[in-house]
Amino acid sequence: MSDEGVCEALRHYIQRQTGASQVSVNAFSRLSGGAIQNNYALAVDCVGGEYPGFLDLVVRSDAESQVDVSLSREQEFCVLQCAWQAGVTVPEPLWLCVDSSVIGAPFCVMRRVGGTASGRQLVRGMLSESQATALTQQLAHELARLHAVQPPDERLGFLPVPKKAPALQRVEDYRAALDHIDEPHPVLEWALNWLEDNAPPGGELVLCHGDFRTGNYMVDEGRLSGVLDWEFASWSDPLEDLGWLCAKSWRFGQNDREVGGIGHKSDLFSAYTQASGRAVDARQVLYWEAMGITRWAVIALQQAQRHISGEESSLELALTGRMVPEMEYDLLCHIERMEGFEDVQG
Repeated sequence: MSDEGVCEALRHYIQRQTGASQVSVNAFSRLSGGAIQNNYALAVDCVGGEYPGFLDLVVRSDAESQVDVSLSREQEFCVLQCAWQAGVTVPEPLWLCVDSSVIGAPFCVMRRVGGTASGRQLVRGMLSESQATALTQQLAHELARLHAVQPPDERLGFLPVPKKAPALQRVEDYRAALDHIDEPHPVLEWALNWLEDNAPPGGELVLCHGDFRTGNYMVDEGRLSGVLDWEFASWSDPLEDLGWLCAKSWRFGQNDREVGGIGHKSDLFSAYTQASGRAVDARQVLYWEAMGITRWAVIALQQAQRHISGEESSLELALTGRMVPEMEYDLLCHIERMEGFEDVQG
C-alpha cells in the first residue's frame, strides 16, 4: 500500500476509534529508524468524539520481514500498556489494530512525545553536564519502575518465563540464532563459551525492556520524555537492562561516559539502588555488557541476512552486517579487561 493509501486508511480508522464526526490530516510522514518496524508520524484534527481537537500520533506497524525474537504488535502494545500503568515514562498507548487489511499489517497507535532520540546529537554537546547527570539518574529511575513488574503477571502471559538462569538462557538463544547463519563466526562462538562458563547464578526475574539504550528514548529540553521500542521485552535479570545501556555499542564514540555516552556508572548505579532497593554488582553489569555486545553482533548478522536473502533489500541492513568485525574486536577487548582486572570500572 502506498503512503497515501496508508494515510487515508489511518484517517478513517481514527475516525472510527474516536467517534469523531470528522477527522482531517495535518501531517503524515515516515519516521527515520525502525529497521524492524515501520513508524509513521500522523497529526490530525478531530471534530467531536472522544478526543476532540488536535492529536499528534505515532503509528507503529511491522516491517516487511522480522527478527524472530521480536514481539508482535499486539504483544508489544500489551507491554507498553503495562509499562504505562507502572509509571514508566512512555508514549501513551491508545489503540491496537490486529486487522491486517487496514494498512497491510497489524499496527498500534500511541501519542507522539516531543524531543529527539538521536544518539549522536545527545552525546555531542546537546546536554549540559548537569542535564547529563540528571538524565542518567532519570534513566535509573525508569528502570527501577519497570523492574518492579515481576512474574507471574496475567497481563504478560505471552512472555515465557526462563527455565534456567537468564544468562544461560541467553547463551542458548544466541547459539541457536548463530547456528542459523550459514557462515563461521569463531569470535562469537568463543564468546558464548566464555559467557556460559562465567554466567552469574539465576536470581530475581523482572520485566526487562530488552533494548533500553541511547537511541531508544526521547529527550526534550534535557529531560527524558519517552522510552521507545518495546519489541524485545522479556522476563530476565534486571542487570541485563543496565548492562545493555552501558555497553560500548551504544556510547556513540563517547567511551569515557559508560552510560550510553551520556553519564557515568556511579550516578546510574546509586540512583537505581536508591529507587529500586537493589544493590548493583558492578562486575555483573560488566558481564551483561559482554552479553550485550554478543547479542548485538548476532542481531547485526540477522539483519544482514534479511538483505542478503532478498527478503528486504536495504542498504541500512547491509551496512549493519558490516559492523560485526568491530563488535567482535570490542568484545574480545572487553572480556580481556574483565579477566585481567578484578575491579574494572568500564
